[in-house]
Amino acid sequence: MKKKYMHNNNPESNNIIDEDMLPEYNFTGGIRGKHYQDYRRGHTVTIHQEDGTIIVQHYDLKEGTIIIDPDIRDYFPDAESVNHALRTLIKLI
Repeated sequence: MKKKYMHNNNPESNNIIDEDMLPEYNFTGGIRGKHYQDYRRGHTVTIHQEDGTIIVQHYDLKEGTIIIDPDIRDYFPDAESVNHALRTLIKLI
């Protein structure tokens, strides 16, 4: 997925343009995070094939998976940085 960053003086606008996003995609009325809790518990994807067949796949989070909220993820981009911060916190406790 290619992304292009636009410089825009409007702080409320999204400054990232996804070059793979087609013009006919319309997310008007979409609700961010609508399926967040369901995803954390595992989720099912139903794929409707052109030939009429249906494929159902269920995904569960692997044992030990921890989901970090987006505002925290900005500070900890990878597992190594999270583990380092937690080990530092453990030493303080």
